[in-house]
Amino acid sequence: MTHQARKRFGQNFLHDPTVIDRIVAAIKPKPGQHMVEIGPGQGALTRPLLAAVGELDVIEIDRDLVGPLAEKLAGVGTLRIHRQDALKSDLHPLAHNGKLRVVGNLPYNISTPLLFHLIDQLDVIEDMHFMLQKEVVDRMVAAPDTDDYGRLSVMVQYHCLPQRLLIVGPGAFKPAPKVDSAVIRLVPHAAPPVSVTNYPLFATIVNRAFMQRRKTLRNALNDLVSPDQMAHVGVSPTARGETLSLAQFAELANVAERDRVAG
Repeated sequence: MTHQARKRFGQNFLHDPTVIDRIVAAIKPKPGQHMVEIGPGQGALTRPLLAAVGELDVIEIDRDLVGPLAEKLAGVGTLRIHRQDALKSDLHPLAHNGKLRVVGNLPYNISTPLLFHLIDQLDVIEDMHFMLQKEVVDRMVAAPDTDDYGRLSVMVQYHCLPQRLLIVGPGAFKPAPKVDSAVIRLVPHAAPPVSVTNYPLFATIVNRAFMQRRKTLRNALNDLVSPDQMAHVGVSPTARGETLSLAQFAELANVAERDRVAG
């Protein structure tokens, strides 16, 4: 019986062989690499990845896909299926032989919280390749003072080097989504590109700066960073969050933390 894609799981199954080949070529899977696929679905990417690396862990929430996936890929390689919610999954137990390469056609309805969940586990991740809604990828690679620039841009770029690889039209999926998709590569930085002395404060400042985009920094950060502190690092209190670079957000957090500790 044909599996009906479930809206609650954000399922859009990739089926275009040309697109699949291009994604696999971009990932460059090699024998012996430890890969984890999130949301294997009906196995469009799973089969070539498993064939290339020999062993594969996959995380799938839909119990109705688990059995058919195991049957379809029997004999291709060692497939370990973890039926769980990727938003709650802990990758650390899987990383017993070194860092993981994480891939997936991510459900669009949970893509941003899932990205932040994975960012929290970057200590065991070598790189990530994801199919996402093109709008989300545009935000991840956006530069300051552009329409797509926001909290996701700053936080992803603090942790990773993002690279958009290819654009994929709706026709590559069943059912076809109403938007274009894109594949992105995320490589965790060996060390963050900017120094931050209090990461939770930095993350809070970034979040607050973009919660209401029309607010000036003076109003958005009134209880976190004073106008004098902003001026000290060359940031205008009347500026808005989308005009600040990653380095400037780090400077705001660092001056606020320095003054907090001093006094």
